[in-house]
Amino acid sequence: MSLTFENISLTVNGERHIFETNFTFEKATMNVLLGATLSGKTTLMRLMAGLEKPTTGRILWNGEDVTGKRVQDRDIAFIYQQFINYPSLSVYENIASPLRVMKKSNNEIEEKVKKWADLMKLTPFLERRPLELSGGQQQRCALARALIKEAGLVLMDEPLANLDYKLREELREEIPKIFEQSGAIFVYATTEAEEALLLGGNTATLHEGCITQFGNTSSLYHQPKDTVTASIFSNPPMNFLKFNKTNEKMIFADGTVTAPIKNIPDGDFVAGFRPNHLELNHSNSNAIKFDATLITTEITGSETYLHMDHQDKKWVGLIHGVHELPLGEDISVYLDPGHMFIFDQNGSLVHSANATKGWV
Repeated sequence: MSLTFENISLTVNGERHIFETNFTFEKATMNVLLGATLSGKTTLMRLMAGLEKPTTGRILWNGEDVTGKRVQDRDIAFIYQQFINYPSLSVYENIASPLRVMKKSNNEIEEKVKKWADLMKLTPFLERRPLELSGGQQQRCALARALIKEAGLVLMDEPLANLDYKLREELREEIPKIFEQSGAIFVYATTEAEEALLLGGNTATLHEGCITQFGNTSSLYHQPKDTVTASIFSNPPMNFLKFNKTNEKMIFADGTVTAPIKNIPDGDFVAGFRPNHLELNHSNSNAIKFDATLITTEITGSETYLHMDHQDKKWVGLIHGVHELPLGEDISVYLDPGHMFIFDQNGSLVHSANATKGWV
């Protein structure tokens, strides 16, 4: 079982929505589409489902060209951000409805409804109507109805975006379990880097209709191939700062000179680092000190977001704990150089954070 895009692109009214795309999703894999709103995630899913016809290229399902095949003739289940249930039907009948359309036997329907109701923790509520359920239970009902078809391709377009934090956390834990038991190809769209990491599997990062990188989720996080991918796979986006490397020294635009670095030629580069690696107090002797102006703070309860200006660049720091700092004043932040990614002037990665070689 596999899904392959061969040179797929989509142009609408002269505007390119999806640039030429090639990939293969294999059987029993979790594949995350990660990108900002309007990056192309939903459009890619609609192409996979047959709801959009590509301008160029072919879509192959198990080696068969299904590019022009109708959505109802494809082996798919599509779960949307706006979950939909039939309000007049019981939870049991909502879950069973796809199998009734497929004219399955009553015994098979009974067996499969029990299986998915148990998996979704809905067994005590099978006789209720959807509006008698909590928001999370309603979403579970919609998921069960989509998944009971046991389709080979399951498309999930930000299915948890409209739920509150607690319900999202619960369902985030359930989805990998569902995936493990189904054996299908799962494709899950999200704007959140943390969600991609929680789901694991593979991730494709998207930017303005282009897949910038595709591969193992953990590998992409630790080795983004360029600044665009690094920004997508960081929440808040990665901070950047230009520097010049001369005689094993990093000389930043603000005059800061830092620890020796080897295995990188002399020249101009861009350093990138994630907001959670900035600190208000240095934790080791090699920490680099940067001065910035604090613009605003956001306190979440356990963490504080610091929005700063540094050399006309907007930086964000994610600091553990609650910090009430005076706005508009200069502050010092510290960075362990081991957390830096190094990119060339074209934005391509030349050195990964925490790499075994490079830093002395």
